[in-house]
Amino acid sequence: MVHIAGRIRIAAPIEQVFDTVADSRNEPSFNSAMTGVELLTPPPIGLGTRFRARMGAAGTEMLVELTEFERPQRLGTRATTSMMETSGTLTFAAEGAETLMSWDWQVRLKGWLRFLGPLLGPFGGRMERRIWTGLKHQFEGEARA
Repeated sequence: MVHIAGRIRIAAPIEQVFDTVADSRNEPSFNSAMTGVELLTPPPIGLGTRFRARMGAAGTEMLVELTEFERPQRLGTRATTSMMETSGTLTFAAEGAETLMSWDWQVRLKGWLRFLGPLLGPFGGRMERRIWTGLKHQFEGEARA
């Protein structure tokens, strides 16, 4: 099991950040590794909502389920691919007009990939930071790094 955690400050209202993140269909706009997302359950977005996402050039399929939904403070997810399962929470705290968003993930690699666990921590941490920095730049109108 690999643990990945971090946080980022975003200059946007907490409700707006939460709602954007809760609807995984928004993620391709700030995560270049995600090529498409479809909603699998009827609206509205909430506890138990499921999505199918496609990742990378190969279109690797990922199923995402919202396992906690406490708008606008806490969002739990479980994401499953053929190679791994990631579960954990995003928490959101209002600090004036800004939002402090934190992530805390547990990643369980499957099959022979389990042996790569020690390498995944640093790589996964950088990947998460890049994803959420993309969200920050989207909200703050900055060019992507």
